[in-house]
Amino acid sequence: MRMFSAIAIAVVAALLGGLWYITATKNSGDIFAQCRVNGVAGGSSVIGGPFELVDETGKTVTDKDVITGPSLLYFGYTFCPDVCPLDNTRNAEAVTLLEEQGKIVTPIFISIDPERDTPEVVAEFTDIMHPRMIGLTGTPEQVKAASKAYRTYYKKQDEGDPEYYLMDHSTFTYLVLPKYGFVEFFKRDVSPDQMAERVGCFLDAAENAN
Repeated sequence: MRMFSAIAIAVVAALLGGLWYITATKNSGDIFAQCRVNGVAGGSSVIGGPFELVDETGKTVTDKDVITGPSLLYFGYTFCPDVCPLDNTRNAEAVTLLEEQGKIVTPIFISIDPERDTPEVVAEFTDIMHPRMIGLTGTPEQVKAASKAYRTYYKKQDEGDPEYYLMDHSTFTYLVLPKYGFVEFFKRDVSPDQMAERVGCFLDAAENAN
């Protein structure tokens, strides 16, 4: 799959190039300092926020309804031929590893293709990935607002069959904790073991801070 066209790469660079950076120093006042690998320009508070989407049953839900515990959010689409299935499988494997350690984390899949991803289609996708994965879709406006909150990028490819089109999109996975909001993101090259270890660090730090 050609995930990013030349134009898409340029847009992503414009949207995210000034946002993400690898931090070289640790803030001693940050309870998650020992866990962080990635930093966010402007601080983690610039990522995330309220959203209103539609769950797998067709019910309208908010972020408060969905993010009730530690969660891993991924923005993708069910018709994605390779990247989304691989990324969500990785997320599901990490969640299973964490569960074996007594740490419960909820994987969440948010569709950026509401034209095709009905609640029923999303439910079928998430059921395959993990029994506790939550699938969300919504109107184009709802999806756009949620994507904007998490600074993600997506765009429908113009060429090809109008029914079997592909989507260009960013591929970060976001760790969100109810009390703290967004705390970390994960790139595609992170393995399930690495993700589980890093997420576990954040959960331990949050527990020790209480």
